[in-house]
Amino acid sequence: MIVAESQNPAPKMPRITLIDTLRGLALIAMATYHFTWDLEFFGYLDPGTATQGFFRVYARSIASSFLFLAGVSLVLAHFPTIRWYSFWKRFAIVAGAAIAISIATLVAFPNEWIYFGILHNIALSSLIGLAFLRLPALVTGAVVVLIAAAMIIDYSLAPGLLDSAAFNTRFLSWLGFAEIPPRSNDYVPLFPWVAALLAGVAVARLAISMNWLPRLAAIQTKPNLLSKAGRHSLIIYLVHQPVLIALVYLVSLVHPAPPPDPRQSYMLSCEAGCNRQANDRALCERFCGCTADRLMAQSLIIPLQTGTIAPQDDRVQAIAEECSIGLQLSD
Repeated sequence: MIVAESQNPAPKMPRITLIDTLRGLALIAMATYHFTWDLEFFGYLDPGTATQGFFRVYARSIASSFLFLAGVSLVLAHFPTIRWYSFWKRFAIVAGAAIAISIATLVAFPNEWIYFGILHNIALSSLIGLAFLRLPALVTGAVVVLIAAAMIIDYSLAPGLLDSAAFNTRFLSWLGFAEIPPRSNDYVPLFPWVAALLAGVAVARLAISMNWLPRLAAIQTKPNLLSKAGRHSLIIYLVHQPVLIALVYLVSLVHPAPPPDPRQSYMLSCEAGCNRQANDRALCERFCGCTADRLMAQSLIIPLQTGTIAPQDDRVQAIAEECSIGLQLSD
């Protein structure tokens, strides 16, 4: 049972400056990743650079670190007694910022707007995390392991086991069970990412039970630039990307990037999406090559890339279906 705030609440946990410093490091990592995305967006890097290979793992590691630290902070701020006023105040700020990002990206990137990104996840996962605050660390850790095991099975042993086309709409894809979620510039669904926040809750609860907090607080006793940035992570998160985009845009006015090859751009994007679904590189190369050729033959590839027509366009869907049938017959 969760204990509500009383007239004589328990004293707050000591602030651990090291946590702020780690959050500051995560901010720097996030900024470097977003800078890579900006360079790709303006054509200085090959399409798909920020969403494949190393950068795909890098982005997921950054998201995991923010959620993990949010779970740690949730325990430090609200265990053993939830301070409801401060919780709802913080929740309103994070949720409000998430809504603001959705509105801003809907205007700027209507085909890839952020309907459930990292801030949306932190807000909702924090609500879920409240239910685990007073549970033993082993119980919370077991839930994290179960989610991780489910993801391994879904990704490696039985691809698509947990996915359903019923979750493909934006109204449901935020849960994390969509076969093909709508495109978004920042997609961090509740499942499996809530596991990262719960992992932070479990570790923080273990640290309290083992009396590690004094030793953790002693590791760093004075603030530095990273810890100061970490204490103001939300405002930095909201401001840094518009600043980076503006800088790259100014550079593009003086030294514009060369125009990309539309077929190559399509192939990189198509293969990245196909590999996430089918996990068969050879099949994806053949499928994307087939659709690319037919899209170019019908002068549809550039309108598709610029957003003039949507991936759901009947002509695009017909080409995809024809190529799928052709591959099945050839096999």
